[in-house]
Amino acid sequence: MKVEMEKLEGNNIRLDIEVDKEKVDEALDKAYRKVVQEVKMPGFRKGKVPRQVLEARLGKEVLYQDAIEIMLPEVLGAAIQEQGLEPIDKPSVEEIHFEKGEPARLQVKVEVDPEVELGQYTGLDIEREEISIDPEDIEQALRKFQEQQATLVSSEREEVKDGDFVVIDFEGFLEGEPFEGGQGEDITLGIGTGTFIPGFEEKLIGARVGEEKEIEVTFPEDYQEETLAGQEVTFKVMVKEIKEHELPPLDDELAQTLGDYESLEQLKEKLEESMRKEAEEQSRFKFENEVMDAIANQVEVDIPDKLIEQRMEEMFQETAANLKEKGLEFEDYLQMNGTSKEEWMEENRPYAEKQVRNRLIIDAVAEKEGFTASEEEVEKRMEEIATESGNDPEQFKIIMKAQGYDRMLENEIVRKKVLDFLWEENIKRKEEEQPEENDENQEEQQEEQAD
Repeated sequence: MKVEMEKLEGNNIRLDIEVDKEKVDEALDKAYRKVVQEVKMPGFRKGKVPRQVLEARLGKEVLYQDAIEIMLPEVLGAAIQEQGLEPIDKPSVEEIHFEKGEPARLQVKVEVDPEVELGQYTGLDIEREEISIDPEDIEQALRKFQEQQATLVSSEREEVKDGDFVVIDFEGFLEGEPFEGGQGEDITLGIGTGTFIPGFEEKLIGARVGEEKEIEVTFPEDYQEETLAGQEVTFKVMVKEIKEHELPPLDDELAQTLGDYESLEQLKEKLEESMRKEAEEQSRFKFENEVMDAIANQVEVDIPDKLIEQRMEEMFQETAANLKEKGLEFEDYLQMNGTSKEEWMEENRPYAEKQVRNRLIIDAVAEKEGFTASEEEVEKRMEEIATESGNDPEQFKIIMKAQGYDRMLENEIVRKKVLDFLWEENIKRKEEEQPEENDENQEEQQEEQAD
């Protein structure tokens, strides 16, 4: 097979492909075996019509269309791979010359990624803040751990306040009559948790233990029980007991109950390490976005609508899959938000366009700097994923390659290399430097002290 490539206007490529006559005859043989099973001809059993008879009665062209359809996918795939192209849409065949015993000639148009004219992408004037962890954040995390390990104990107070837990009996009345489901005994309720009807908990503040209190509240309009939705009701409530959270001491024993920590000090160190790692990741993510935005502002590229639409559809499918994991269908989500798929797509179009532009920039930088992913790197990444997911690495690699995921991982590796490169080439940190005169003053003071 011979392939010649010609660049056309925009992001289109023309491939002139010559297919060996042996390949043509092979495709015709396959086409005959397919067509002969479908043809009924007097004097012959189904599937037994000789090829010469078939072509003589129906014309030799009877096999051409099927032969082309059989041959085309393999030929196009090989030609595109040979030229290192990545089509963004289905290739279109513009001309075909096909004849038995002769090489076939195809002219195919392929739409590929647009060319990107990069501006400056190294030495950009972008600063990254130094990471510092506020000790108060660590203390706040420790207090949350305390609250999680707190226990409820009876309080000697007799008057309810916000934040208390109360044990109550209650009975609800609608227009003076008790209603079904409106009664409860020995119910523990957290004041301020919002677990009861809006207004119920707040109106218990100030109530005293052993005293009955009447509370008037209105059920929400969207309450599930239609007979109560939007209705004003009265509850007679008896506060039987007040309970408070008792926090455990903030000590080594608490740390040991929270995990594999020997002491409170070790827990603090792990908390700081975790917070620093998270802050570093957030800082780098923010920095990378700023770098990409700065590069994008200098880039010249005409992004085809096809690429944006493809990314929008991918985003739609990704969002639908995430919602389904949470037990929600995308159609229900759209209905809850009073929108449609078309409106959702249009709203997310700018984000999709930005993602496409950034991908094209990363690909352009990778090509210019010569970043690639070796087969060894791809296989190593597959092994890492297999280990993380508890799969057999060798079997996992076979499945991944069969489904084409090796190409996806190759892109992932190259992307990481580019982002690491941009990080190293553009990172700046804010450093507090003392003015030179301050340094001179310090030297003079040191000399005076020495004298």
